[in-house]
Amino acid sequence: MKQRGYSQYKEQSVLTMTPEELLIVLYDELIKRLRRAEISLDGKKYELFEESVDRSVEIVKYFKECLNFEYELSYELARMYDFFIFELSRLKSGRKATVVEEILPLVIELREAFEVAGKSA
Repeated sequence: MKQRGYSQYKEQSVLTMTPEELLIVLYDELIKRLRRAEISLDGKKYELFEESVDRSVEIVKYFKECLNFEYELSYELARMYDFFIFELSRLKSGRKATVVEEILPLVIELREAFEVAGKSA
């Protein structure tokens, strides 16, 4: 019964978020999944590693699908997202934690930029 209440609360909180808040939550999830992939790789938990990388790719693809190409910035973001997708496929196939170390700071920087932009909007 408690689980149902929590699920309803979670669903309601997502439905009432602004687009800016939802974007930040998705970036937080992407950061969490990248860190989980890195930890799973270190622990040789390859199934969890692949699940984390796959979910990261799904999030980045969603970001790219949501871009509004009426704005010049969207073209730059699309290229950045393509880079992330390429690097994540490289991560999954090569299983090298250095790939996470390379892209994680970029993802964090983008998240912070969107957070600042959301506050000023």
